[in-house]
Amino acid sequence: MGIQDKAKHLATMYLEDLGDLIKETIDEHFGFSRYAERLGRSANSFDELYSAMQQEYTYLDNILIAILQKKIETLQPKLVAISVPFPGNLYTSLRCGQWIKKNYPAVKVAMGGGFANTELRSLSDARVFEFFDFITLDDGEAPVEILWQHINKEKTKEELKRTFTLADGKVTYINNTACTDYKQGQVGTPDYSDLYLDKYISVIEVINPMHSLWSDGRWNKLTMAHGCYWGKCTFCDISLDYIKNYEPINASLLCDRMEAMIAQTGQNGFHFVDEAAPPALMRALAIEIIRRKLVVSWWANVRFEKSFTRDLCLLLKASGCIAISGGLEVASDRLLQLIQKGITVAQVAKVNKNFTEAGIMVHAYLMYGFPTQTAQETIDSLEMVRQLFEAGILQSAFWHLFTMTAHSPVGLDPEKYSVKKVSDVTGTFANNDIEHTDPTGADHESFSFGLKKSLLNYMHGACFDYPLQKWFDHKVPRTTIAPDYIIRAIEEVEIVNSNPNTKIIFLGHQPKTETIIKTKKGSQWELLSLSFETKKETVNIKVDVVQGKWLAQILQSTSISNPKTLTRQEVQADYENAGLEDFELFWDNKPVNTLYKAGLLHL
Repeated sequence: MGIQDKAKHLATMYLEDLGDLIKETIDEHFGFSRYAERLGRSANSFDELYSAMQQEYTYLDNILIAILQKKIETLQPKLVAISVPFPGNLYTSLRCGQWIKKNYPAVKVAMGGGFANTELRSLSDARVFEFFDFITLDDGEAPVEILWQHINKEKTKEELKRTFTLADGKVTYINNTACTDYKQGQVGTPDYSDLYLDKYISVIEVINPMHSLWSDGRWNKLTMAHGCYWGKCTFCDISLDYIKNYEPINASLLCDRMEAMIAQTGQNGFHFVDEAAPPALMRALAIEIIRRKLVVSWWANVRFEKSFTRDLCLLLKASGCIAISGGLEVASDRLLQLIQKGITVAQVAKVNKNFTEAGIMVHAYLMYGFPTQTAQETIDSLEMVRQLFEAGILQSAFWHLFTMTAHSPVGLDPEKYSVKKVSDVTGTFANNDIEHTDPTGADHESFSFGLKKSLLNYMHGACFDYPLQKWFDHKVPRTTIAPDYIIRAIEEVEIVNSNPNTKIIFLGHQPKTETIIKTKKGSQWELLSLSFETKKETVNIKVDVVQGKWLAQILQSTSISNPKTLTRQEVQADYENAGLEDFELFWDNKPVNTLYKAGLLHL
């Protein structure tokens, strides 16, 4: 960390100490980024939350309600819609709903957001509707629009879409399928006009580089595509709308939204919050950003798939991409296959190398405790992670203990994955996390501390030579992974097939050319020297004069500033129309192959 980041981290630690003091002396539920999270986490029953709502206001409750009261008095709304993305937002949403319904009974209160979408799909406790009139699921545009029309007596209750409400004292789910959802291109640009953007503070709570990105500074949030284009991972909630319904947005519209948000917020940093950003759309977006000369920094979540070639990573970097995060999950090919991740560890290593060499930081989500995972596989997975850090192709990571969820393939069919539910009873409130046992797997929680401690050291570039046993206070098996497994994987020469539809794009400046005389064994011939100036170096190649003049001309034609992008097939046709021979011998040979350093990319 630099001095400035160290200072910010230290200042954040002072804040955390103050937070601990507040928690111990004023309000046990206090937290800077979440409140009463324990009450909302895995709350199968509404009893504890309901009991908390009957208590006197806490000190923080009084502050919250004072702000809410002022807003309600100023705006005089008919409908208050509260988004609850996480368990740490649930308690305060209930407090808001409780106060509104007591003091403004004519005002309707609706709840939506990630917590409702995942946890409340089987809601049956009528007491929840003492705080809310309606709870909507999944994409909110159409349900909230119809809800508003219903409140204005333009639509009946039966016409509501994906909405829970009370009917005759019972929780009722109404879903008018005749009403369609809005396309992603129609939902509009996020509007930050009512947020106090100048009042948020930047903090660095943890020194993990990727976690620091989340809390240090402000990022405009956008989505490249609704849902996940892969949609197969067996631990993921792939049966839910926000994952299974894949719908990308075109790059031009995305850039329009980026420009509008920069103009409104004054911020040119973007976090694309996709489940997994599609490589083809990332490529199109990067090209559009560069063509519009937008100066932005952005990052996104991806799948570590082979589409992320060296040249694509260089293009992403040129457009302002500074970091990516992706799921390596369990670094074991057997388990990756069981997860249906569609990747291998060796493939991840190659992709990470491409990102790292382009100057893009890589963060990996790591998982332990997947069903049937053995102690041997856990240690072998740790060894893979150690080698990735030692090779310098992974800069940040975080271990998560596997959680079985109700809407994932594992949760829907646990027997197929050799795990057992502890209970088949469905709660009346939140139902997502499923308590389970793994009879064939290791004691997964016993590895938790050692995995996290070793990772902290690896992220600091320390202790790569420590035996893996040293991180654990119980006996663990020796790793079966060869000590050079990752190095061999990234050094393996890849055979690249020449796809005629590959896009050829030149990002650099036009070269300086000079005719030179080459002499060897009494013979002389002319060559054309082409020199490319980059920010880091001067790249020089020497080729046949006629071929060199053609190359200089085709670099102008393939410049990214041109609205039309040429394919390899079109470049080859241009070469042959110029009367030149052996295109592959020229184009796929060393001189031209080194021009990626100058910005000649095959995408």
